[in-house]
Amino acid sequence: MLLAVAGLLAYLTRAESSAPAKPSPAPKSTPRTASHAAIPGKHAAVAAPPKTSDPIAFAKAATKVLWTYDTRSFSQAEHVAGLKRWMTSEKKYADWTSVSDQVPTPVLWSRMHDNDQHATAKVGEGHFPQAFKTALAQDPGAITEASVYAVTVTGKQSIAWKGSGSGAESRSTTLAVQCRPDKACGLVGVLPSVAP
Repeated sequence: MLLAVAGLLAYLTRAESSAPAKPSPAPKSTPRTASHAAIPGKHAAVAAPPKTSDPIAFAKAATKVLWTYDTRSFSQAEHVAGLKRWMTSEKKYADWTSVSDQVPTPVLWSRMHDNDQHATAKVGEGHFPQAFKTALAQDPGAITEASVYAVTVTGKQSIAWKGSGSGAESRSTTLAVQCRPDKACGLVGVLPSVAP
């Protein structure tokens, strides 16, 4: 029963990697010198995070941005920079690698750009996984140190590309979200498997 919470705690408190994460270079085939977010009338590569203390509402919004991208208008580096704004400011808990692993590599992004590939997401429902709820009911104080919640979100991602190509698939993910009582939620990471 406590396995899910123990797994989440182990995930959150694991030893940090000694190798620093390498910044991703921008694709070479599509150089861009100005940030589109700074140009009047242009939308940002990634929507800004909502100011909420509700872990489910935040997780649903975070899932939407994780499943949404536009290689036609933004570089991979711009997309990654936008996602970084969603992360918790508490470095002890932030797992940037699990989030950045959701983004295509610069080389793949460049190829997707050549095909005008872009994706939108429709988020359905979000909930605390049953094992997480059960563990919290048994030990309500266990969450007070980190204030990190596991939230499973379901929805659909639609992808389109040059030549009227398109496709859609149902998706699910479980995110770790930090919601302190005195500040807005932040993304901790994407769990390696979906918790029902």
